Amino acid sequence: MLKQRVITAVVLLALLAAVLGSAQAWPFALFAALTVSLAGWEWARLNGWQQGRAIALGAVVLGVNAGAVWALPVIPQAFWQLVLPIWVMGGAWALRGAAPGWSRLPQSLRLVVGPLLLLPAGLALVTWKSLGLNALLSVMCLVWAADVFAYFGGRAMGRRKLAPAISPGKSWEGVWSGMVGVAIVAVFWSQWIDVQPWVDGPSLYGLLNQRLGWLGAGLALLVLTALSVVGDLFESLVKRAAGAKDSSQLLPGHGGVLDRIDALLPVLPVALALI
Repeated sequence: MLKQRVITAVVLLALLAAVLGSAQAWPFALFAALTVSLAGWEWARLNGWQQGRAIALGAVVLGVNAGAVWALPVIPQAFWQLVLPIWVMGGAWALRGAAPGWSRLPQSLRLVVGPLLLLPAGLALVTWKSLGLNALLSVMCLVWAADVFAYFGGRAMGRRKLAPAISPGKSWEGVWSGMVGVAIVAVFWSQWIDVQPWVDGPSLYGLLNQRLGWLGAGLALLVLTALSVVGDLFESLVKRAAGAKDSSQLLPGHGGVLDRIDALLPVLPVALALI
């Protein structure tokens, strides 16, 4: 299992480095579209569609996302702001541990929710890349820091369960640890990386500070950290309702695409709404 995880991670990192290092925009846009397309296929499978129809939904997500990339320069700020209430409602549902309730929703409604969450994230991913590699990596590292610190903080201090019905391993202490980790990364990034002459633009942390001031930026980071947890919980809810451990086996040793991007889904678009 460990060998599989390492091999998959190396391949994914090499692919990501290749598309990030390209001088042209289209390789990363294609990478983002394929990512959300595969996640759309997984979503359809988790919600009861068989292989053929699941592939069809993935193809629709791919086509819509690829087409919408051309509209990125004219997408209004209000578009990104609409994502926040959707995830707040999803988070409230997840914290209630409402996996049985999710299963009772009409299948058509459950299927529609997937593209509503995936398409803004795919477009936001491309938008962050257009703002610069420093901006994109700072957003992704926020999510990774929240996850890593939450994991180790939860293991060391976890007492009060966050949502035991859908994710027994998560605790409130893990959430607070994740927030501390994000604060550490934000300070490090702002004080060391952002001031380097080789960066290609401001990071998320710099952009938030420019618009909101240091106090507003701190509050915004708390919101984004909380949303990363919500993304993880919501996917866990859907998997629990489907009786699945992973969203798929597309990534040997790592589960599926949704398992790797769940926390990014709300953070990518909402962060754009805040800058």
